[in-house]
Amino acid sequence: MRGLMLAVVIGALVAGCSSTPRPPEPDRIDVTLTASRDRVKNAVTDVLARGGYEVEWTDEENLSTGYRADIPGPWDWILHWRFGTIKSRVEAVVTPATDESTRLRLDVLSEGKDGLFTSWDNVQSALPQSAENQLRLIKKELQIL
Repeated sequence: MRGLMLAVVIGALVAGCSSTPRPPEPDRIDVTLTASRDRVKNAVTDVLARGGYEVEWTDEENLSTGYRADIPGPWDWILHWRFGTIKSRVEAVVTPATDESTRLRLDVLSEGKDGLFTSWDNVQSALPQSAENQLRLIKKELQIL
């Protein structure tokens, strides 16, 4: 009887430890801003470029960035490859809602690792790169705080 209970406890512990961790919730903001589409596009471009992202508009409404450059210059790759960190990129969709308002959907996609021999996994965005903080900076740029 004692052996059976021990086997059940060990089995429960192994099953509990073997589950995969839940991926973080997507870091997404979907808002309507009281500014024209061109002003919002310019503000998004300026804020993300100042934040270290290489901004590329794929068409009139869709923006995609590369991974954010944490250290300007040739050493950025070694920070990510060797030491591990969080790297993020941004996708945005800017569509006109009315003549005086624009809908903005902003997705911050973050991956992280903590060393040389680990792989990149989806992680929660770092606070300075979070979608909420990017929206705050965009509103500040548009002067609609």
